[in-house]
Amino acid sequence: MPVTDLDRLRALRRMKVVATSLLVAAAVVYIVARANEGPAWLGYVEAFAEAAMVGALADWFAVTALFRYPLGLPIPHTAIIPRRKDQIGRSLGQFVQDYFLTKEVLTERIRGAHIGRRLGLWLGEPVNAERAGEVIVDAMRGTIEVLDDRDVQDAIGGLVQRRLEDTPVAPLIGKAIDVAVEGGHHQRLFDAVLTGLSSFLNDNRAALRTRLEEESPWWIPEPVDERIFRKIFNGVQHFLADVAANPQHEVRIAIDARIRSFAERLREDPVMLAKGEEVKHDLLAHRDVQAWLQSLWGELKQALLDAAADPQSELRRRLTIGLTRAGERIVDDQELQAKFDGWIERVAGYVVENYRGEAAALISTTVERWDSADTSRRIELQVGRDLQFIRINGTVVGGLAGLVIHAISVNLL
Repeated sequence: MPVTDLDRLRALRRMKVVATSLLVAAAVVYIVARANEGPAWLGYVEAFAEAAMVGALADWFAVTALFRYPLGLPIPHTAIIPRRKDQIGRSLGQFVQDYFLTKEVLTERIRGAHIGRRLGLWLGEPVNAERAGEVIVDAMRGTIEVLDDRDVQDAIGGLVQRRLEDTPVAPLIGKAIDVAVEGGHHQRLFDAVLTGLSSFLNDNRAALRTRLEEESPWWIPEPVDERIFRKIFNGVQHFLADVAANPQHEVRIAIDARIRSFAERLREDPVMLAKGEEVKHDLLAHRDVQAWLQSLWGELKQALLDAAADPQSELRRRLTIGLTRAGERIVDDQELQAKFDGWIERVAGYVVENYRGEAAALISTTVERWDSADTSRRIELQVGRDLQFIRINGTVVGGLAGLVIHAISVNLL
């Protein structure tokens, strides 16, 4: 259970009462011994009590002089901490900088801590990985919210546009056609076209018949028109059915050859390459495409914020899984642990070498902002109880010294 300032204050007051009680007791013994003349041993008691009072008062003065003026009197070289607070803060900051914030000290501590392995073991627990993922997501969300949307959307839109401008579109389309042909996808598309064309003819048979009748010379009898139309219509339908039913039909082979030739031209023909780039630049310059490029960041930002806010989102789930696997890998891979430890050492060394002065300045400026009386009170709460033992020891040691001196003076004089 942590010790509070109230606990420290109570302990300090108890020790002050003990030390002061010893001083009062020594004074009472001295007065009683002084008032009574009798056996020689009373002289020893009187000498002990007298010296104990002197020792107690001297150490009370010394301890009190650290934190305040004794009895409120502005005696020189007293109230040391309140008067020299700023100097103490600078000295403390310099001490920490010179003896704690050094590359050698931190490197030794980091090497002994095996941070890489500890981190791996910690991340290997799904609960900890989820907690670390929440921290990462919160940091990501905070970063996204403070970014200037205009700057980011211009950067992302410009990046995507430059990437598209630098990528030749014709060879890319040619490659896509090759993949489609190799997978037979174009045949399925062709089958769909044949089916659709056959359905279109059936659905518009009457309109086609009327059109033939309008285009036919007036002197041709209608039964002849009907026979001609039926012959042509059925022939076309049979042809479409034959092509659809035969994977090796010459029409299919011819279409394959034309498609492959077109794909090759897209990849190698300078005219086609130039035409593709011209079409691409026209598309990129279109206002709808530009509007889409400018909207990329807004859509991405909202998607990221929604995923970050949802504890069950795919982003959080994958982040937790990724961190857990990373922890397991670190534990199993000693070389990776060594690399991680080395990275921590280099970062810590760089920070210490370049910014330890700021740490010392932070300590000194923080102490300078403290109120003198408050600073004295804080320090007294931390060490005052132990300093009361000086008063107690001074009382006892002073009494013993007085006893020895009295014994020597009685026996030698």
